[in-house]
Amino acid sequence: MKYARIERERRFLLATPPAGIDLAAGYRQLDDLYLEGTRLRLRSVTAPDGALLEQKLGQKRPAPSEAPGHRLITSVYLEPAEYALLARLPGRRLAKRRYDFPHAGQAFVIDVFLGALSGLLLAEVAFDSDAAERALALPPFARCEVTALPLFTGGALVREDPALVLREARRLLAVVT
Repeated sequence: MKYARIERERRFLLATPPAGIDLAAGYRQLDDLYLEGTRLRLRSVTAPDGALLEQKLGQKRPAPSEAPGHRLITSVYLEPAEYALLARLPGRRLAKRRYDFPHAGQAFVIDVFLGALSGLLLAEVAFDSDAAERALALPPFARCEVTALPLFTGGALVREDPALVLREARRLLAVVT
């Protein structure tokens, strides 16, 4: 895959947003359309005031390493007319607000899901190397790691029954309490 890059990330469930995040501002709205029958995701990113920040078509595939948080990712950035054309295709929608949250020298993002998945909070952090990925300890604002659980990836979240996802999140959070 000449144009794909390896994405290394770890994901964590949160019971509450970390202290210091202003849920009313400082986010990017991510509106995703997972195209039916494909691994493709159409994404529109807007600022809190509605200003368009970017629109892209992406694909994530399993990486050769088979590590749970590794994917081959490819992105194509789109012009508004291209996005509008692709947005007509059938698929499933997922919306969330994403907040940047630097912690312990790492660039975490906190995803606050909207709509049917309201109440689901995930933190993600990406790495440049396998060693940096392995070195990260569970951050204090995270309750449990879900990197190895496919249910907590965007492609699965959009396909699964939201009640099942939220029930599993509550169960996992209760286990670590």
